Amino acid sequence: MNSQIVKIVLAVVALVVIFLGSDFFFTVKENEQAVVLRFGKFVNTVSDPGLHMKLPIVLQVTKYEKRLLGYDIAPTEIVTMDKRTLLVDSFSKWRIVDPELFYKRVKTEVAAKGRIKDIIFSELWQEFGSHTLEEIVSVNRRVFMEEVTKRSNVKAQSLDMGIEIVDVRVKRADLPEENKNAVFRRMMEERKRIATQFRSEGEEEANIIRAGADKERTILLADAYKKEQEIRGEGDSRSIKIYADAYGKDQEFFEFTRSLDAYKTSLRYNNTVVLTDESEFLKFFNDSKGGR
Repeated sequence: MNSQIVKIVLAVVALVVIFLGSDFFFTVKENEQAVVLRFGKFVNTVSDPGLHMKLPIVLQVTKYEKRLLGYDIAPTEIVTMDKRTLLVDSFSKWRIVDPELFYKRVKTEVAAKGRIKDIIFSELWQEFGSHTLEEIVSVNRRVFMEEVTKRSNVKAQSLDMGIEIVDVRVKRADLPEENKNAVFRRMMEERKRIATQFRSEGEEEANIIRAGADKERTILLADAYKKEQEIRGEGDSRSIKIYADAYGKDQEFFEFTRSLDAYKTSLRYNNTVVLTDESEFLKFFNDSKGGR
């Protein structure tokens, strides 16, 4: 009878050990950190990877990630300094740096993400609200986001949540659909205004160049005409002098050559000239005896 009782007790003990054996140990992986609790109250933190012992039922273990955690924040409307509404789609990278504080202040990743969303949204609103839409689009956005990340992390640490916000990025920053067409029209009108201004300035510059070219052309033509008249006058003067000298040397021969030139000009083919036989113009047609 006693042996049967012993067997029963041993069997019960074995079942209890088998049932509770897994509760005597817990494993921490390389990418994990654990918080040990006694009836829900913090006892200590275990960050070394490996197998660790604990008292079943009395101690509980909550594990958290060591790695960077991502949080894709839903698109949110933000108003810029020039009163333009932007639909900002952002995400963040964060990690748990103090498991004790994290457990005491937020406990779960879901709750932490809610707090992180509020912090990042506040900083995005402040940063984008202090710049115009043109600045946000044209200036290097990385500078803005570095400032948002820095301020978000400072605020998160000031709340003693045991987390570090490592990075905040904007995936997209678009205008709401109802504003896109209006903004596009304004951009088109602005580009047209600039193009019209450039054309007007170009036409004005072209007119100035044309006026300068016309003035220079007029001056060149006037100088050329003046030079031409000077050369022509000089040539006529020399021609007259030559004729005068020739006429002075042999008046009759000079008159004869001049008359021949006059005959060539006046008595062309199909020309009709009516003159009397006493005309001075025909005196060189007389024979040596004076007859016609």
